Amino acid sequence: MMDRLATTPFGGGRMSARLFSRQASVSEKQEKLRAGDGGNDTGGGDKWQLLRALTEARAHFGLSDRAIGLLEALVSFTTDRILDGSKPIIVFPSNRELSIRARGMAPATIRRHLTALVEAGLIFRRDSANGKRYCVRDDRGVVDEAFGFDLSPLALKAAEIHAHAEAVRSEAKALRMLRTEVTLHLRDISKIITAAIEEARAGDWEMLVAEFQEMSFGSLPRRPDPAALSALRASLKSFRAKVENAYLSSLSEEEMSGNDHQSERHIQNSNTDLPFELNGKRELEGAEPGGDQDLGTKAPEKRVAISLDRMRKVCPQIGDYAQGGLKTWQDLVRAADLVRSMLGVSPDAWAKARKAMGEQAAAIVVAIMLERVDDIRSPGGYLRDLTRKAERSAFSVYPMLQALERQSD
Repeated sequence: MMDRLATTPFGGGRMSARLFSRQASVSEKQEKLRAGDGGNDTGGGDKWQLLRALTEARAHFGLSDRAIGLLEALVSFTTDRILDGSKPIIVFPSNRELSIRARGMAPATIRRHLTALVEAGLIFRRDSANGKRYCVRDDRGVVDEAFGFDLSPLALKAAEIHAHAEAVRSEAKALRMLRTEVTLHLRDISKIITAAIEEARAGDWEMLVAEFQEMSFGSLPRRPDPAALSALRASLKSFRAKVENAYLSSLSEEEMSGNDHQSERHIQNSNTDLPFELNGKRELEGAEPGGDQDLGTKAPEKRVAISLDRMRKVCPQIGDYAQGGLKTWQDLVRAADLVRSMLGVSPDAWAKARKAMGEQAAAIVVAIMLERVDDIRSPGGYLRDLTRKAERSAFSVYPMLQALERQSD
């Protein structure tokens, strides 16, 4: 092996102080590792775990997903799973083979991403005298000289890459917990206000609705800012206490005592047709649960011939309001119930829409309204108009989805 590989780029590529400094730093670190003076830093690691960690930490290194895809193609030319950065790791693929392993990446694109990888300090160019990539083997078949791309800088940054990846995971976990807390506050506030209005409780609930809409409207963007989300959480926590106190102050002494018989009578005497859950089944309020079919059975649920996956792709924003994600249609219906209150749709309009369209279609309509919120002046009036069409059998949710799909293409 040569004592020092060529470090200056071939052809029109220019040498820079930054590049020279990096190469000197890598050489110094490699010498320490070979001398057993590396401390806790092994200067290497499993190449696939390293690539995974780099994918998570790519923002720190200023890399795109395609640049990491190209790096994965380069790493695939190494035979060892464990990258040892104590010595050069030279790969010398042809342009054609590199393009194939990079899933057909164009030569110009390859050059651009190679430059990004060099700038990030993850690879070095080890150019030969004529710029060709090749190796020279000795009589035993061992590589004596090699020219191409040196992956040892990637191996030497293993500890740094894993540390940044762990930081990214911690930030993502904290953000998920924050979003969950905000979502729970939104849901609980919405349900308390809805219950107060339906039960005609004393208090200025219209004012609280307006305040809630102003506070929560558009509050969960797809890429929320943690600081803004923390501020929203604090506001919602304070507002929730205000709503809870308003509701509790409207209760009578008998209601405050928690009399089960009184609560049961209230449910049976309800005139609304909002469904509630009982033992995992949806029942109509006002009907005897599990009773005779002639005593107010719910009509068979209208289902839509749309996959939940397609709905998620076309209307991604509503997923931000579903705790744990949209895994079932019931998750979508619950998320839509939260969103409709934030859009200013009354419980009565929502109940009529679900009755006329079916729960799934009504939930999809709310999801579409959320995507087009800037174009809809009055969400409540818009939903009531669609409900009237559904009552005349003149409504279909499919054209709305198709129009939104075309708009996003």
